[in-house]
Amino acid sequence: MTISAEKILPEPSLTEVADGVFAYLQPDGGWCVSNAGLVVSDGVAALVDTAATEARTRLLREHVTADGRPAPAVLVNTHSHGDHTFGNHLFPEATIFAHAHARNEMDRAGLHLTELWPGVVWGDVRVALPQVTYRDPVTVHVGGLAVELVPVGPAHTTNDTVVWVPERGVLFTGDIVMSGVTPFCPLGSIAGSLRAVDELRRFGATTLVTGHGPVGGPEILDVAERYLRWVRDLAREGVAAGSTPLEVARAADLGPFAELKEPERLVPNLHRAFAEERSTALGEELDIVAMAREMGVIFQEMVTYKGEPLSCCA
Repeated sequence: MTISAEKILPEPSLTEVADGVFAYLQPDGGWCVSNAGLVVSDGVAALVDTAATEARTRLLREHVTADGRPAPAVLVNTHSHGDHTFGNHLFPEATIFAHAHARNEMDRAGLHLTELWPGVVWGDVRVALPQVTYRDPVTVHVGGLAVELVPVGPAHTTNDTVVWVPERGVLFTGDIVMSGVTPFCPLGSIAGSLRAVDELRRFGATTLVTGHGPVGGPEILDVAERYLRWVRDLAREGVAAGSTPLEVARAADLGPFAELKEPERLVPNLHRAFAEERSTALGEELDIVAMAREMGVIFQEMVTYKGEPLSCCA
């Protein structure tokens, strides 16, 4: 696979979106360029996710601990993927929380993401596994603020968590939904993602900090729902016609979804939608190592669909 990394991206920023609640944004939200979050109250800090590379995580740490803020005592991984977890070890003060399945998947997958993007300068990245896991909602008290860790899905993965700060109306969604970026569900579920969007609506959040892309509001959920329903419909038609996911993707008119970044994700999303249309069980346990190999093939299909190399600026 050929990877382009020539694009110069803007500097990341840490922005206070509510009292004591911050969004750490890494433009432009493309492959492996993910966001993080920070909650600070009464001299205690909690971090939501890290970053893909050593350099990006060290910069995250600088922003998080600037202006006299304490190093995070709590670190929540919203899911297992390396662009949200590879920097865990650079926050040794923190106790790491994640869904039990996320810990298992991180352990099995190791550093497989680095194999998918060999042109990235990863630096010293390691797998630092969560010390606290859960299958049901957990409340962590960060100073005077209650922060709720709520498992949702299967959606983006089989191990997604959203982080809800009810007193501030802020929801950190991980990659269940993304802002201005195409959803990505091959390791999760299309149908499950649609259910998850409904669950996210019920929080009544005024501010959504997604795993990739700018901060937004409930309109992000509307875009995700429309896209996922469209993919599901394409898959039904494709299976009935005996077509392949790549054939369906190449024939599809992206319409309003052409504005979303990384449109080539339609191909892997259709692979998952095709599997579900053929009765693959919702949330079926995945062999992550086998899926990593399969994703190499699917990445090649994305290159074919896009007509040019994929770009990763992690």
